[in-house]
Parts: sequence; structure tokens; C-alpha cells
Amino acid sequence: MSNRELILSTGNINKVQEIKDILMDMPITVLSKEDLNIRSFEVEEDGETLEENAIKKAKALADRVEGMVMADDSGLFVDFLDGGRAPGVHSARYAGCNATDRANNDKLLKELEGVPLEKRRAKFETVIALVLENGNVITVTGECKGTIGFEPRGEKGFGYDPLFIVDGYDKTFAELGEKIKNKISHRAKALNKLKKAIMNIMRDE
Repeated sequence: MSNRELILSTGNINKVQEIKDILMDMPITVLSKEDLNIRSFEVEEDGETLEENAIKKAKALADRVEGMVMADDSGLFVDFLDGGRAPGVHSARYAGCNATDRANNDKLLKELEGVPLEKRRAKFETVIALVLENGNVITVTGECKGTIGFEPRGEKGFGYDPLFIVDGYDKTFAELGEKIKNKISHRAKALNKLKKAIMNIMRDE
């Protein structure tokens, strides 16, 4: 199987590294927008679902580059908030446009102030969209369930990782570290599905 290029639409350097780590055993070269000197590329994430946003971002970049293009959209869904729909598609900008991870975490903790642990159930969900060289689109999903803690714990990870206590562990993603997270996270599960899809495509060519 020949080596193929996979271009990532995300500008989040933490996410880029996470994806590269998970796909490192694939016969593909993973490139970021920065690797291709694409620096002024922004797509408005105005979809009502994670899938809509992921497909929109992937298609927008696919129009500008050659190779397979991957985009993902992830969200944290807390059962107690808006019937399990929040922060949802607005997770990255929960505290406002260009909000920092800390601002988003602070807002989440404030929204859950006084809520007991048993009512702080949540899940992370990722949808990955892959646009192939011929324009066909593949989507895969992954989710990871857990509970929102009462205070940030851990120094690793990004986003809501310091607050998300993973089912089966008494630790947050930020405490578990990349090695374990890259095996059990929502994005890892979706990427593993994507790996199988890409291998099947390459095998059929």
C-alpha cells in the first residue's frame, strides 16, 4: 500500500499531536495546515450538529489541497444541562468566542454549582469527517462517558480534560495522560474506526 497524505483541518496543536500519535502506525503521512503553510483558513462552525460542522470543515479544506482531508468536531454533553445538549456543539466557545479552556471550565463549574455528583453525568462525543481524493465523504463517531468533577484535576490534556472523570477510572483525562487517553477517549475510538475505514479503502484500490 502506498503512502498517502492526510491533511488535518484543525488548528489546535494539541489535537494535531493526539491524532498523529493515534495514526502513527498507518501507511499515511499526517499533515497539519501549518505544515502546508495554510495560515489564514477559518471555517464558521455554525452547524446544528457535530457531524454538520465536521463535514463543513473537511470539505472547505479539501477544496484547497490535494490528498485526503480530515476534520473533526467534538463536544461535551452534560446530562444536567439543557436536557443533555449543552455545552454540545458550543463546547469550544461555551464562555464566548475565543474563550480560553480555563474560561470554559469556569463557566461549566458555575453552571453545575450545587449539583451533586450523581447528577453530573456527561459524555464526550467526536464526529470525524474524511473527504477522499474523489470527493466522497466518510463519517465515524466515538464517545466516552464520565462525570464532571467539582474542581480541575491534572496538568495534562486540554479543553475540559481537567474536569472530566472517566468511567472506570477515578481520574480525569488530565490526570490519566496521553498514553491512556489515546486508547480510551472519544477521539481515539472514532480514529480507530477511521483507521479501519482507510485500510479497507486502500485494500480495495
